[in-house]
Amino acid sequence: MSGTSLDGIDLAEIEFSITDENTSNNTWHFDIRSARTYPYSLLWKQKLQQAISYNEEELTKLDGEYTAYLSEVIIDFIKENELHQLDAICSHGHTILHQPENGRTLQIGNQKQLSKLIGQKVVCDFRVQDVALGGQGAPLVPVGDVLLFSAYDYCLNLGGFANVSKQVDGKRIAYDLCPVNIILNRFAEKLGKPFDDGGLFAKSGVINLELLEQLNGLPFYKKSPPKSLGLEWVQRFVFPLLDATNISAKDMLRTLVEHFAIQIAGEFCEGKSVLITGGGAYNSFLIDRIRYHKQVNIVIPSNEIIEFKEALIFGLLGVLKLRGEVNCLASVTGAEMDHSSGSIFFP
Repeated sequence: MSGTSLDGIDLAEIEFSITDENTSNNTWHFDIRSARTYPYSLLWKQKLQQAISYNEEELTKLDGEYTAYLSEVIIDFIKENELHQLDAICSHGHTILHQPENGRTLQIGNQKQLSKLIGQKVVCDFRVQDVALGGQGAPLVPVGDVLLFSAYDYCLNLGGFANVSKQVDGKRIAYDLCPVNIILNRFAEKLGKPFDDGGLFAKSGVINLELLEQLNGLPFYKKSPPKSLGLEWVQRFVFPLLDATNISAKDMLRTLVEHFAIQIAGEFCEGKSVLITGGGAYNSFLIDRIRYHKQVNIVIPSNEIIEFKEALIFGLLGVLKLRGEVNCLASVTGAEMDHSSGSIFFP
């Protein structure tokens, strides 16, 4: 799994099992045996940041290069953990373009060549079919929330973007809420750090009320689900507002945290349980501000689940695809129907 925050590539060795296979009450279980994040080099981070402006020829070349790079990382992980008899490699790839309104989404690293390079069965490219069926192609994690984390009223992921998953009238719905680390990290880097550790920079800043009002007034927040966000939206609607505001990086971070906390807390009902994962779960100041705006029971799980929940669930999506079972929910993405998405490649 590689996310928009560009932290690196998350790899996890996971064993899935299921009880009551022949009944409607089957229950999925998982065991994360080993896991590691391989950070991106500065060169790769720059390539992935710039790729949104590439033409088709440049994207094709990058896709091939990234597929080869991804194969090297996967092979290193397999050797490092002495893994044998794997059923499949389930890979998300890295999102470069996400324009469901134009019928397009692109995750590089999902070429058939990946299977040949690593000598393993590969399940990948989970988003394209959903967009072709009229869906948003995102978020795809909620099917895992249903099968693995149904004990919580809400599952909140705080990654490059924040997204929430919940049950409504017996159906799972999920959608993006707002950007998070994709913007916070940008301003932390101006202060010499890759991210705002614990939200300490933000905590020392002062809210710019005019900017806060502008951010909270963005039209996306008034849209009804299904809805999803991408870097293109941030570049078009958010960065111009931030660039036009002449305030310090710490004041910017403080204002952004308040904005994100308001948008996120507004999705919850008082007293409900919220499982929080993703890198933003370590931003204790952001978590405190969410609690300030809505009294909910926030649950922060183990570091392993915080950091590798998306890798875990994309592994599950691959298993469901291999079993011919639904792994994309129309109630979440807005597609024409529930479906089993992804491509299966053999070496």
